[in-house]
Amino acid sequence: MNRLRARLLAVVVACCTAAVLAAPAQAAENTGWSTLNRITTNAQWDAGYPHGVKWSRGTLSIDRPVSRTTFQGVTYSYAFWTSPWVSPGRRFTQLIPSWTAKTPPGTWLHVLVRVRTADGRSSRFKDLGRWSTSDQAFHRGSAGGQSDSIARVATDTLVSTGPVFTRYQFRLKLLRRNGLDGRRAVTWSPTVRSLQAVVSRLPASFPATSRPLSTSPVLLRVPRYSQMIHEGQNPQYGGGGEAWCSPTSLAMVLSWFGKRPPSTSYSWVPSTWQDRFVNHVARLTYDYRYEGTGNWPFNTGLASSWIGDSFVTRLPDLRTAERFVRAGIPVIASVAFGRGELTGAPISATNGHLLVIVGFTARGNVIVNDPAAPTNAGVRRTYDRAQFERAWLDGSGGLSYVLHDREHPLPKRPAGVRAW
Repeated sequence: MNRLRARLLAVVVACCTAAVLAAPAQAAENTGWSTLNRITTNAQWDAGYPHGVKWSRGTLSIDRPVSRTTFQGVTYSYAFWTSPWVSPGRRFTQLIPSWTAKTPPGTWLHVLVRVRTADGRSSRFKDLGRWSTSDQAFHRGSAGGQSDSIARVATDTLVSTGPVFTRYQFRLKLLRRNGLDGRRAVTWSPTVRSLQAVVSRLPASFPATSRPLSTSPVLLRVPRYSQMIHEGQNPQYGGGGEAWCSPTSLAMVLSWFGKRPPSTSYSWVPSTWQDRFVNHVARLTYDYRYEGTGNWPFNTGLASSWIGDSFVTRLPDLRTAERFVRAGIPVIASVAFGRGELTGAPISATNGHLLVIVGFTARGNVIVNDPAAPTNAGVRRTYDRAQFERAWLDGSGGLSYVLHDREHPLPKRPAGVRAW
């Protein structure tokens, strides 16, 4: 299914993305193949079916738990919310969830999704992640394949096993540790400020390279971090820095926005190591079941707890990504390429790699912070527009992390694009 899987390349960097899926490119410039639907308001939470939850100012939390469960040897009380069936307005074969949430100690989220086909058949609810920013008493993780005749799960992505989907439905569980904290009953709750899904039906052919949005060069001076300087460090988190392209890219963008926690929060990292924040992000994005740091919604979920808003989406082309960069928002992009297909890259080939789009030249070529560079000084690279767009769109269908704060609102969507 994935042309890159079949090559058995001689030199391939350790895969930094969780789901490596076939992803041909768009049918026409600036239309795209993906739709992002977001739940962010009281009215949208109102449209669902609550069981022990409440919402205020667009934020969902536990009101009165409705049941208990034991997970990893700990008993939790939980409440849950089920969405109505969502019709995104186009048929789709893949779905990736993401969320903006906070999880105080002893709390976590459980995200489930099911889909419906055009002839009215529904899949079972699929487990798309048990998540918390903390890993002290709870280990976040995906749940494996869960295949039926309608859909399967590839770590963080729900994928069709044949039929085309027309609708999906969320079930979101909010859990907190059951019992006493000292002498006081546990009453705190995870809070969810947005729940979203990007749905896609990926086309079969690659179009002509997109035209630049502008001939004026632009460059966001995002801090440069190399994942490779962390090689061999903290191998318990996905094998060490050589596999940390996703958390390293995330750390760069969070640093650009000035949204880093105090250094005391990563005092567990040896003080002699450079860029210790990267190690911390790797730990807090680590998927204990998949055993890697490339679970896409786990990365944006962590970012959202610090920056305020982040989500996973698929953008249709570099022309669209340029809108974000010119709005002051770097874009984290997932690429895949074979030998000789991305001139100037620090690795010869990869079946999944994350990097940061930080600018464009006057000719429209792409300026990136590529964490696979051996040193921080070599992280900033310029790639040919056509080569990069193919590696991004054909490699992942334009998969992107978008992080932004209040000072950097999302750009206006061009006609036909529904990816944010």
